[in-house]
Amino acid sequence: MNDPVVCWWSGGITSAVACKKAIELFGVDNCLLLMIDTFNEDLDTYRFKDDCSSWYGKDIQTISAIPKYYRSIQDVWYKYLSLNVAHGAICSAELKRKVRIEWQKNNRYSYQVFGFEFTKKEMNRALSMAMNYPESLAIFPLLLYGYEKERCIEIVTDSGIVIPRAYQSGFKNNNCLKTGCVQAGIGYWQKMKREYLVRLYNMAMIEHELTDLKGEPVTILRDQSNEAKETGNFQVFLVKHPDYPHLKCIDDMPECKVEPLIECNGFCGLDDLNPVNKTHELLNLGA
Repeated sequence: MNDPVVCWWSGGITSAVACKKAIELFGVDNCLLLMIDTFNEDLDTYRFKDDCSSWYGKDIQTISAIPKYYRSIQDVWYKYLSLNVAHGAICSAELKRKVRIEWQKNNRYSYQVFGFEFTKKEMNRALSMAMNYPESLAIFPLLLYGYEKERCIEIVTDSGIVIPRAYQSGFKNNNCLKTGCVQAGIGYWQKMKREYLVRLYNMAMIEHELTDLKGEPVTILRDQSNEAKETGNFQVFLVKHPDYPHLKCIDDMPECKVEPLIECNGFCGLDDLNPVNKTHELLNLGA
């Protein structure tokens, strides 16, 4: 094999096991392990990265848009006055997808490995990637082996590696815990308020500042209730904004479960089986 198999390591459990299975399938010398670093990860993610490197017998290399294009993830939010849109988070588009696509255009590879797990939603994402981005030459070891996240956790722990503390704390993913993930739902941010109150208030202040700069509500969360559908008031602030008293904040919402997120691995937010359109490209890929 002349060109490497590129294995995208995101910091999550599923990508960690996908990389391991790719090494078993193709050989460690034929695999290139890459992490796209947002510099917004929990410190324990880098401990997990070192442990996985030892497990693989090969270092995980890092690429990033920081400081080449941005100083921080906050720079992205303030540049676009946006946190989360219909097709995903603007920070994911700028700090993950664009970085991966730039790498893809400038390097040779035989395949690219992604850690989509064995669930209906992730199978749909894999189908979407194969349909919309055939040049990625994507392969999905966890779908091949039928591994769900729980099985991946077993594999990692049986190998003697401590799983990231985000999972230990009850979060379903290990995405951007330094600030909290802007693609997360009500249950996630309710949990953030219980366990990382300062981080929640920091993000709430960013929501308020972006809202003031844009002149309209900029929020992470959406209310999916029938009431919201009737009133059209879908946006939910982390903390109530004084200029928008008609909009809810998370204290107004019923207690919700912490739902799994789409793992942020260079195609975060990709869950649409329809062909991508120009608006999607402009918003998310800067085409």
